[in-house]
Amino acid sequence: MNEISDPGRGDSELRHLGAAVNAAALEEWFVREVLPLEAMLMQFLRHNWRDKSDIEDMRQEIYIRVCEAAEREIPKSAKSFVFATARNLLIDMARRESVVPIEAVADLENLGIELDAPTPDRSAIAKDELRKLQGALDKLPPRHREAVVLGRIEGLSGREIASRMGIAETTASQHLKLGMHALTDLYLRETTDPARRT
Repeated sequence: MNEISDPGRGDSELRHLGAAVNAAALEEWFVREVLPLEAMLMQFLRHNWRDKSDIEDMRQEIYIRVCEAAEREIPKSAKSFVFATARNLLIDMARRESVVPIEAVADLENLGIELDAPTPDRSAIAKDELRKLQGALDKLPPRHREAVVLGRIEGLSGREIASRMGIAETTASQHLKLGMHALTDLYLRETTDPARRT
């Protein structure tokens, strides 16, 4: 029989049976291990995503991803898995929004969440991506770069950017918009031009 019928088994026993986790065991694990993390998860999402109207949908998407993965195998650490899933969703959404998610990735360390160490090839790829992004950022005109750093990395509002730069809010908005377009173009050129690859 492939299904797991004993809801009293621990997560490690569920993982090592070599069978898909049944719905009752999955639901019990979710209620016991994942739902208690909801307050911390919501705080993490609110801190790392500007559009607060997306937070509820993001939470649901994270729960769906967690459950779909847990149907195959219960994760070793629910907390690590939930926050890694949240981080990945933030990155996916930021890519769609053309936002640089530096603070979203960095805050996992502050929460004390132990994630699986990245493989050497993933670390090398990530370092290369950051190098390319920094290279593109360095090539921006100074005022555009300042607006991008203040708005997309430090997370300041348009009014705060304008105040820091000593310019009108509409001008700050224009610098940010033009800076993001230029940054995207430079970054894409850096990643797609074979002559630039080392």
